[in-house]
Amino acid sequence: MKNYIKYLPFLAFGLFACEPEFDDSIEDNEVYTAGEADFSNYVALGNSLTAGFADNALYIQGQENSYPNILSGQFALVGGGEFEQPLMADNLGGLKLGGNQITNNRLVLSSNAGQPVIPPSPIAGDPQTEVTNKLNGPFNNMGVPGAKSFHLVASGYGNAAGVPQQANPYFARFSSSDNATIIEDAAAQSPSFFTLWIGNNDILGYATSGGTGVDQTGNLDPSTYASNDITDPNVFAGVYSQLIDGLIASASGGVVYNIPDVTDIPFFTTVPNNALEIDATTAANLTGFFQAVAGIFTQGLIQQGVPPEQAQALAAQYAIPFTEGPNRFIIEVPVTQENPLGFRQMQENELLLLTIDQAALGQGYGSVALTPEVQQVLGILQQGGTPTPEQGQLVLNAVNPIEDQDALDTAELQAISTARTSYNSTIQGLAQANGLAFVDADGLLQNVAQGISFPGGIVTSDFVSGGGFSLDGVHLTPRGYALVANETLRAINMTYGSDLPEVNIGAYGTINFSDNVN
Repeated sequence: MKNYIKYLPFLAFGLFACEPEFDDSIEDNEVYTAGEADFSNYVALGNSLTAGFADNALYIQGQENSYPNILSGQFALVGGGEFEQPLMADNLGGLKLGGNQITNNRLVLSSNAGQPVIPPSPIAGDPQTEVTNKLNGPFNNMGVPGAKSFHLVASGYGNAAGVPQQANPYFARFSSSDNATIIEDAAAQSPSFFTLWIGNNDILGYATSGGTGVDQTGNLDPSTYASNDITDPNVFAGVYSQLIDGLIASASGGVVYNIPDVTDIPFFTTVPNNALEIDATTAANLTGFFQAVAGIFTQGLIQQGVPPEQAQALAAQYAIPFTEGPNRFIIEVPVTQENPLGFRQMQENELLLLTIDQAALGQGYGSVALTPEVQQVLGILQQGGTPTPEQGQLVLNAVNPIEDQDALDTAELQAISTARTSYNSTIQGLAQANGLAFVDADGLLQNVAQGISFPGGIVTSDFVSGGGFSLDGVHLTPRGYALVANETLRAINMTYGSDLPEVNIGAYGTINFSDNVN
């Protein structure tokens, strides 16, 4: 049997390299007002999305196009002050600790005869950002890539001596002291206005690991959590309330953002779960193989004393049919009494991760890994023979399901959704209780997935070609961050009676199609 996978087409270089340019719509004689807000000392708090992280790295160009930096440019029209950021040393994006590189350089699209090379790969080069070279703050952009909600109140999170186990290398570069917390450093600046977008990483690590972490709901001690666990909603609520209290003490107002659904970002939507596209012969062969699996398992159960009717009923789930055209892959699931072999066909809502080995999918990963020995056993079955138990086990072992770390199944998606719903309820409730502007980031990214038009083009969540998401499939492009900035400006104007102008989406770039990023 030969399996074939339909690889996703990507637009040619010319379609996304030519970015439309627009003149700034702000006229010299236009006068804008701040309303009830004071933007003189704006501080942004959050994680990688606040920092301007893109293409799986933090680098100068991304930081300059972070949504807080875009906002600060508009705030300057109504008295906003300087906006300082802890800039990286270059556009390569890698970090060094004691001279040894500890994070990868940014992803780029290489070119082959003018066409993008997929998948993107880290750009070569020697990054010059050293974690132990402490920057002198304070900094208005307090976005820390990798931070979860409870990290913002954790002492020692900025201690370079604790990197990478207990501390964060990005915060270690600009923390005011080894024991300072992120919220302490932010509040110490007495911000007159703030933005807070935190909580994405409290579920994202679980999601991007394929749900291999633990849902820690019920565990109120975040010091026991692993990096890919889901944060308990009560822990999140307590921390978030603490963050709001620390920020509103001096601020005239602020903006909070809810947590988007992971199913709206290309990291989880680019590789379809029905991309096993096969011809009629291969479909018949796969169907026959899984019928053999069901038959072998039935006989094994009977030999163990299970009544034949019960054995047949339990084994019937493994007689998976395949048809000509697209079919869903086989996925690994926990072994249970109801599913003792631990695999099944994927369901419509389940997701494959962008990082899955697509070449392996075309060679039997997600269906069957055939060997000559297995084919020999199948020949015995086709001739009406009875294989030995050892031969039968060879057939069962040939099932090659997609492993847990490469997919999100229904149960894992439900755990993510339950936590996210609780987080968002906390965020919106505290926004209302404190009179803060609220940005529905979840709704915004849903709209991006459907396509948002602007003069000269459209922004979507399609990987590479859509313009909204960077090459890591999780973080935004400059154009995507400009969309967040405009949504924020609308929320500020509505809440505080200001009339801040929006930015021109088309003036911000998308994917950087170049190996030269210095």
